[in-house]
Amino acid sequence: MGKGYQITKEQKGELEKARKGNRGKKVDQRLRALIMRAEGKTNAEIGKVCEYHPAYVSQLVSKYCKGGIAAIVENHYHGNRRNMSVAEEEELLAEFRKQAEEGQVVEVGEIKAAYVAKVGHSIGSGQIYMVLARHGWRKVMPRSKHPKKASDEVIEASKKLKLR
Repeated sequence: MGKGYQITKEQKGELEKARKGNRGKKVDQRLRALIMRAEGKTNAEIGKVCEYHPAYVSQLVSKYCKGGIAAIVENHYHGNRRNMSVAEEEELLAEFRKQAEEGQVVEVGEIKAAYVAKVGHSIGSGQIYMVLARHGWRKVMPRSKHPKKASDEVIEASKKLKLR
């Protein structure tokens, strides 16, 4: 075993307990590597079994000894990178929802401009559509004309027939 960090029997028990309660494959593999290290296996042996580079095994042990079980188990890549909370978004969209319920046409460009004004910086083109989808909005466009509408010539011809 390396001369760096040592994993005690108490820590090994903690790792085994965490492994039993764990459901994630990647976390389980990291915990398994740490348990193997506590059993006295070398980084190279652990790397072959867990398909990790020996240097990564060393990093895992270091991370565990410095940060505890939370440093190994927790997800450090949190996904909520929103500019506003859901409640703030709902508040912003309330005005536009009112307009839509009154029958007015609401354009995404207007909503995006209000969003940018409230946030204070520009946003990506798809972000406003994600906000709208999150709040149950869908794209409904008024038709410019009925698809089976007769041509203007036919309409004029029918008007001439009615006048006679």
